[in-house]
Amino acid sequence: MSVFRPGLFKGKVAVVTGGATGIGRAITQELLSLDCTVVIASRKEERLTSAMQEICPNGNRLKAKVCNIRNESQVNELISSTVKELGKIDYLVNNGGGQFPSTVSNMSFKGWNAVIDTNLNGTFHMCQEVYRQWMAQNGGVIVNIIADMFRGFPVMAHTGAARAAVENLTKSLSVEWAQDGVRINAVAPGSNIYSPTAASNYGDMNVFEAARGGVPMKRLGTTEEVSAMVCFLLSPAAAFVTGATFRVDGGSSLYAPLMYQIPEHKKLPSYSWTYTPPQEEEQKEKEETKSASPKAKL
Repeated sequence: MSVFRPGLFKGKVAVVTGGATGIGRAITQELLSLDCTVVIASRKEERLTSAMQEICPNGNRLKAKVCNIRNESQVNELISSTVKELGKIDYLVNNGGGQFPSTVSNMSFKGWNAVIDTNLNGTFHMCQEVYRQWMAQNGGVIVNIIADMFRGFPVMAHTGAARAAVENLTKSLSVEWAQDGVRINAVAPGSNIYSPTAASNYGDMNVFEAARGGVPMKRLGTTEEVSAMVCFLLSPAAAFVTGATFRVDGGSSLYAPLMYQIPEHKKLPSYSWTYTPPQEEEQKEKEETKSASPKAKL
């Protein structure tokens, strides 16, 4: 189940938001395999119930709690009940989030707000509450799951904006909370990480095949490859690592984008006093030649 040594997280307690499906589920399963006690949180009870039955039907070291991370009081209750029942919180993995494909021109403000509220404000609530109730006095490790938004995120501008903000929040908190023994880092999975949950979210869009073409490795990534990075950052091996972002994307963030194709157009002409780019010069000559040519006789 894990590339790390057995028992690595024995006696530790982790909270994983969105831990019932996709990347969150892989993180949950790997932490459990390393003897960590895990609390998974989701706003959908049916997802939690299904995950409990499939991953750990006897409830041994896996707990589930309904929580909408956009709701400050529910986040407060999630953290306080976990500390009360399990005595501590060593690790927090902020994986909970959500988005939908849409261009900004077609996006409603309600849709924009829903994604910002979940992906940015929800992460803020979780970080703040776990710090106030436990980590300020006892230290701990936080990992924020963000996204490959480093070159912009066309058709996903809402989550791109939110995840970029979370990356900056991660850097700020790594400095503010260092004196309290808190490390905090971010992991940015590429759009090329395949999971059944992600595939169902995109419906009929052939997102993953398009994503694969933009990966230098020429394959999709797995949720376990993200989970392994998270577990590394939680482990003592990363004891001197904080405020950093780790990309798990097969090098796609360094490669030419293929996810969003822009058709040829002439709506952004160049500006120059004395120089015309070769392409525009060639086009200008073609147009002049065409206009100067005599019309064919009928």
